[in-house]
Amino acid sequence: MNPPPAVEVTHLRKVYGSGHTEIVAMRDASLSIAPGEIVGMFGPSGSGKSTLLTAMALINPPTSGQIHIGGKPVMDGPRALVDLRAFRRQHLGFVFQKANLIPFLTALENVQIALEVNDVAPKPACTRAMELLEYLGVGARSNNLPVALSGGEQQRVAVARALANNPSLILADEPTAALDGPLGRQVMELFAKIAHEKNAGVIVVTHDHRTLDVFDRILDVEDGMIQVRSSSHG
Repeated sequence: MNPPPAVEVTHLRKVYGSGHTEIVAMRDASLSIAPGEIVGMFGPSGSGKSTLLTAMALINPPTSGQIHIGGKPVMDGPRALVDLRAFRRQHLGFVFQKANLIPFLTALENVQIALEVNDVAPKPACTRAMELLEYLGVGARSNNLPVALSGGEQQRVAVARALANNPSLILADEPTAALDGPLGRQVMELFAKIAHEKNAGVIVVTHDHRTLDVFDRILDVEDGMIQVRSSSHG
């Protein structure tokens, strides 16, 4: 039996304002992402990519439509079907354009704190954080503050933090925008490795067409609608 999708959204619609000021940011978005699949989401500014991503992140509820994560119904229109904060912490990982690391904590502590807020005891949290930093190639930088890390190293620490609680779904919004081509590619390849090795569903919103071959599937978002472009390997 196949496992349930990492995320499944059905007929999502998002409307801002009303009457003359009404803006439809998502019209009728439906998609399903399998565990272990990395999907790239492309589209012009204002096309609805971020609206869709933040809806799946359970940050920006849709006006109508359903969201299932790991087979569990979590949103029915704007109505939450679970405790959203607890569910996000336990099942979702986020990576943004900026690493957003806590400046006065070391790389290790930035990852460790994500575990401790989920009630993991300090010692196992420290061990897990170190394992993740080593997995992502920044173990040697564990005792450095963010200011002493390069942009690529900071983003790797941010990815480690996103992985801390073994999320089944990882959402990344322009994670390579602040990085040059080779570094951006390294980070995209890390996401592919995470999807395939950790069996997580990974969705990356990006404008970077140099990394198309990293994705298992590509979605184009335009005018609040999703178009499936096909496999990037085909």
